[in-house]
Amino acid sequence: MGRILAIDYGNKRVGLAITDPMCMIASPLETIHSQDLVAYVLAYHKREPLRAVVVGMPRTLLNEPTDVTSAVVGLLRRLRRELPELPVHELDERFTSRMAHATMLAGGLGQKARRDKATVDRISAAIILQSFLESPQMREV
Repeated sequence: MGRILAIDYGNKRVGLAITDPMCMIASPLETIHSQDLVAYVLAYHKREPLRAVVVGMPRTLLNEPTDVTSAVVGLLRRLRRELPELPVHELDERFTSRMAHATMLAGGLGQKARRDKATVDRISAAIILQSFLESPQMREV
């Protein structure tokens, strides 16, 4: 049994989060450039086999696509093609950036740290992953 990797995709940066080996706790992993994402996921899976991948699906408050949605759909297709043995799930990511800012504020991070978009992306990925762990979709994994 492997870990679950979560992806908070952006056109420039991608926040990543990973579970513990028991798949109970989500933790921020790192932020990478979006062009390096698929190679990173493939290398990670080779080094430490994954159980599943969860990708945050960007939607507006009215549940309409955003300017990043088509890129995420393409990413989902590519991950499913490159890793046919792994379940690749998508999860609504609305409000994760706001929740990340609130989490950082509650955690006592200073204003300068809260402005770091890479940190926000990692924490957003962890929120996406924790939401997945608590969702009915987790039963499928």
